[in-house]
Amino acid sequence: MIEIGKMNILEVFRESPHGMYLMDEDGFEVLLPNKYVPKDIEIDDDIEVFVFKDSEDRLTATTLRPKITLHEFGCLQVNEVTKFGAFLDWGLEKDLLVPFAEQSRKMQKGDYYIVFLYIDEKTNRLVASSKLSRFFEPEVQGLQEQDEVNLLIGHPTDIGFNVIINNKYKGLIYKNEVFQTIRLGLKTKGYIKQIRPDHKIDVSLQKQGFQKVEPNAQKILQMLEQQNGFLPLNDKSSPEEITRKLQMSKKTFKKAIGGLYKKRLIRIESDGIHLI
Repeated sequence: MIEIGKMNILEVFRESPHGMYLMDEDGFEVLLPNKYVPKDIEIDDDIEVFVFKDSEDRLTATTLRPKITLHEFGCLQVNEVTKFGAFLDWGLEKDLLVPFAEQSRKMQKGDYYIVFLYIDEKTNRLVASSKLSRFFEPEVQGLQEQDEVNLLIGHPTDIGFNVIINNKYKGLIYKNEVFQTIRLGLKTKGYIKQIRPDHKIDVSLQKQGFQKVEPNAQKILQMLEQQNGFLPLNDKSSPEEITRKLQMSKKTFKKAIGGLYKKRLIRIESDGIHLI
């Protein structure tokens, strides 16, 4: 079955003056316009395409990959605002519409927003919404505290950052627990800190064992994770080298790694410090 809004693997069935017709296992066809037809494609070949409706409401395929697909959240930029709504850049020639009724706040040209891609029941077309609440799963299932999850960083709040967890759930990272630069639309790993009785989820960017160390130690742990678990620094390193790599004094560094060593989060070797 051909799925609108998703990547489909279809068979090249026949040629036409306008392009190649692709067919699914049930015999349904969709046109791949000439501008998207690979030079070496032949009849009976399989090809992966994205399927959508064009401006004339015709089912169309493209070899371009959009930035989000059906039932996904993503961070997209507004290309234009018209009387119909905001049009977002999602990687295809035809921009993605967010109707005014689906904007949580009035969108501005050039700004980025977190949106959800779905099929409008009235028009049967792909549209996006920044009114995200109704698209989250209402009950948390299959997640436990300390689980590693995929995060999409959302808009900041007074107390932290909204995040989208595994493309299903809304979560929150508290501002005082952020020890690295994060931004709207960043995709990163995180960890479930707490699942509340009302199904609200607190998230951390560090493993839970890391939460009990002070901020400078947090910074060292974060750097270790980014550097595959090793930093060529120890208590014999020069103050200049420590400052250059970590932007902290040698005294602060020694105190921080001492605390990490006592908590058995790192080991200190002659070549540097290693994450355990």
